[in-house]
Order: sequence, then structure tokens, then C-alpha cells
Amino acid sequence: MATVEMKGVGKVYDGGVRAVENVNITVNDREFVVLVGPSGCGKTTTLRMVAGLEDITEGEIYIDGKLVNGVAPKDRDIAMVFQNYALYPHMTVYDNMAFGLKIRKYPKTEIQARVREAAQILDIEELLNRKPKALSGGQRQRVAVGRAIVRKPKVFLFDEPLSNLDAKLRVQMRTEISALHNRLQATMIYVTHDQVEAMTMADKIVVMKSGVIQQIGSPLELYNHPVNRFVAGFIGSPPMNFMNVTIKEASGRIVADEGVNQIEIRNGNREKLRPYIGKELIFGIRPEDLVLQEKGSPGKSIKTAVTIVEPLGAEIHLYLDTGRHPLIARVPPRYDFRVGDEAFFQADLEKVIFFDPDTENALIATMG
Repeated sequence: MATVEMKGVGKVYDGGVRAVENVNITVNDREFVVLVGPSGCGKTTTLRMVAGLEDITEGEIYIDGKLVNGVAPKDRDIAMVFQNYALYPHMTVYDNMAFGLKIRKYPKTEIQARVREAAQILDIEELLNRKPKALSGGQRQRVAVGRAIVRKPKVFLFDEPLSNLDAKLRVQMRTEISALHNRLQATMIYVTHDQVEAMTMADKIVVMKSGVIQQIGSPLELYNHPVNRFVAGFIGSPPMNFMNVTIKEASGRIVADEGVNQIEIRNGNREKLRPYIGKELIFGIRPEDLVLQEKGSPGKSIKTAVTIVEPLGAEIHLYLDTGRHPLIARVPPRYDFRVGDEAFFQADLEKVIFFDPDTENALIATMG
């Protein structure tokens, strides 16, 4: 396998549209790196530049220490799995998987051995004589992955490979691709807009927005220590809650005034917030860090009204309204809430993050 390095990589399309700007990423040998972000953020363009399917406007890309800017895709020793599978409909599964090896003039016996080995790994041996139209979506995806495996490339590239599958099959294929990575000990770069896929599969996540990298780190680093509001809101399901607050001091107490509720800051953030007295900040708290209370307590509780109840079996998602801000809380299934009910929550102050309202960068973070 190999490392992949992107140094100052950018892409500008005709008309001056900048899709990717100053991307610097190192994918270590055998690492599983996920590029994640909303549609149009530049993640697929970045992947296609690694593959050689998009020309680079600026910067350098190295695969296994070799500069590949001017190297044709077929000579980069990479294999790509596409969103739409890209299988030849008139060929059998065997011929689809063998095709890349045949055009590279591999011996017939080696082709047979590689295809059989990949089919065994993916549990599709009984499908080798079928054509794609006779396969389910999950089976087609396995064939597309198998076609990549037989190449034994230095780097595997995945471009939203699960987006066409139903929810249950996506979960299954997520697990299978993770297991495949562990078995092959391969270098993999994976693109998705689904942050759950990123969190569950990646060794390292690259969060992108508008062509710019926002943060790079392990799943838990990004979850517990987001550098800005975008990352905090994008990573996590349900997403982080945000409230505009004014930091005030009253009778020696430091409070975050939400407009309806006042939240007394009693932990280590108290002194950190003193320089911000009289200023507006953004108060961030994750749904699981809103602790349900039996009754309210001034300065300690956030009073809300229930607007939507989503029972999920193992937990309930409560959609709430403070009168100024919408919130989401995760509560145990034993509670029986109805729309319109009053509900009180205490914010776990050890898990609060404050953000600058102008830059949206994290100012004070105590999570994790």
C-alpha cells in the first residue's frame, strides 16, 4: 500500500469558479480517511484529482512518494469505486471483475485466481455467472468493490459508494467495507456527505465546506473538540444545539442569558467567560448533554415546550422551543411526552462550547 499527500491542491473551473482551495492532506499508509461535507463542498472533486480524473489547477499530489500531477489515471496504481457502480451490463460478474486485468494483459490463470479470491472475500462466488441486471443494489456494490480488489492497487478511492442503497443495506455495507479495510490493510480514501458513515468508518475525517478544509482529526476529536460552529453542527446526529446568549454578571453570578432562560455558569468556564461579560456568544450543547429534570430551577434549568416527539425505541428525540431557540434533546424511552408539554433541562456545563458569533470559531470548549 502507500501514502497519499496533497500539498496546496486547488481546482478552478472555467469561468473562475473555485471548487477546491489549498487542500493539504496526508493519508498515511493503510489509513482509512473520509472526506465529508455537504453537497458541493469539493470533496468529490478532491478525490477525482487524486484519481487523475480532474486536472489540478495548483498544488501537488504524491502517491507513494511519487509526484503524479501529470500521470495518467491508469498509471497511478489506484482503483476507484463509483456511486453508480459503473458495471458493464452485457458482461457477467466474472468478466466485469476481470476486465481491468485483461486489458493489462495479465495471464489467464492469474486473472482467475484474483477474481476467485476477491469473490470469496466478498461472498459473491455464486454470482460470478450472472449479469448486473440480475443483481440487487448491494450485490452490484460488492461486484464494484471486487473489481477494485482484483487490481491490488496502492490506494482505494470510494466516491459515495453507498448513497444508492436503502438505509438497512447502507449499515450492512458500512460494516463490510470497514471489515474489508481491516482485512486488506489497504490505504483508502472515502467520500460521503453522511457524517454517520464518516464517524463509524474513518481513522481520520476531513471536514470540508465550500472547497476549504475546516478540520482534520479522528472522529472523537471532531465530535468533542470542533474548531468552529460548522464542524460542531455537521458532526453528530442529531446535530448540536446552538443558542445566542449574552454573558452577564449579576450578584457575583456569571450567566448566559438566552433571552428567556438564564443559565448560570458554575464550572471552570466561569472565569474564562469573565472577559466576555456584556458580549454576545453562541452557546453550543449536544442533545445528549441536555439532562431532563422533573421540575425547573432558576438559573439551572432551561424551560422548553415540546414541539415534536420522535420515539426511536432505545431513546426519544424531543424537539423543543424555548421561545427564542429550537432545541433537540435525547431522553430515555420511559418518558411519555406529548406535543405542547412543558419540559425542563439542565445543560451539562462540562460539555458546553462557546463560539464567537462573528467568526463562528470555538472560543471556550470544555468537552471531552
